[in-house]
Amino acid sequence: MSIYADLYGTGRVEEGKLEAAIMELIDLSPRGIRERLALSRPIYRRTASYGHFGRKPEADGGFSWERLDLVDALKETLG
Repeated sequence: MSIYADLYGTGRVEEGKLEAAIMELIDLSPRGIRERLALSRPIYRRTASYGHFGRKPEADGGFSWERLDLVDALKETLG
């Protein structure tokens, strides 16, 4: 798995450092991604209505890819 970050000139850190931090903090194996985003749950019917980007995570974890739980860890790692 590889990571490519393009901050379009708006970043506060180098893109390479951000890519390395993501690789350090997240298990990017297929299993790691499935577990991190809890993709084994039947949540996809909700995505058929009004799309699935930019929606707040729901109480049951739906739209888990919209969580912001890594912000503090990324800030700490990137220091």
